[in-house]
Amino acid sequence: MRALITGATGFVGRALLTHIEQPVVLSRDARQARAVLGDVEIHAWDPGSGPPPAESFQGVEAVFHLAGESVGQGRWTANKKRRIHESRSLGTTNLVRGIASLAQRPPVLVSASAIGYYGPRGDEILDETALPGGDFLSQVCIDWENAASVARASGVRVVNPRIGIVLGRGGGALAKMLTPFKFGLGGRLASGRQWMSWVHLDDLVGLMLHAVRHPIEGPLNAVAPHSVTNREFTQTLAMVLSRPALLPVPALALRVLLGEFAEALLASQRVVPRVAEQTGFHFFFPELGAALEDAVQSLGHS
Repeated sequence: MRALITGATGFVGRALLTHIEQPVVLSRDARQARAVLGDVEIHAWDPGSGPPPAESFQGVEAVFHLAGESVGQGRWTANKKRRIHESRSLGTTNLVRGIASLAQRPPVLVSASAIGYYGPRGDEILDETALPGGDFLSQVCIDWENAASVARASGVRVVNPRIGIVLGRGGGALAKMLTPFKFGLGGRLASGRQWMSWVHLDDLVGLMLHAVRHPIEGPLNAVAPHSVTNREFTQTLAMVLSRPALLPVPALALRVLLGEFAEALLASQRVVPRVAEQTGFHFFFPELGAALEDAVQSLGHS
């Protein structure tokens, strides 16, 4: 498959790239991307300035749109929140404008979203038909998905993987969690009763490829079948690392340290992959313990 990828130098993008026979990469900094990715076809594109170059779409059978300002790095200042939103809504709008201008368009656009779409929902079970939340990340995801959906008017099938917490090789959320646990300082966040919807990196890549190969349209919850509470997650990670998990992090401390981003960490989202299951997707890592063992091994834990 010849596929166009944005966000290819990121944690998920690098993993996806290894499964694409003929990848074409769009990057804001082509030279840096080439240094990271090696001998890959790369075209320069600034998502905020306009559509990608038309030649980058030549012969492309699918577009994977993963680019966006990191949500989890740095405090959510007004400027940071603006960048988070614009990098997704404006970047996606410009990508879709580029697709619409083509005489021969790629048949499918897999445009990332996130389970932040649902907002904090307590114990409610959330499939793809659930309504969105009303917080900042919910609005970001709504606008992100709406921008992608415009491509349908050009005859392009659009799929929005709503991605959960990604666990896997080479970094991601787990890499940030390991350090305190290795020193015996890990623990649940606040009460620990909030639900965490996670997915192993291999399954996330598999779900995105599944979205291309099956007639899926619209939202696709990219999460494992079994969500866990933060308390369960913490206990399982401690067991995998053979370390204690004795020091809970109070909600107030998180809010002082992280500001508004703390609310995203404390949000309870019990998401289920209904569409994936209905379309026959097979999860390699449906259970948290096996997913963490694989990810921790590959991150070099000893």
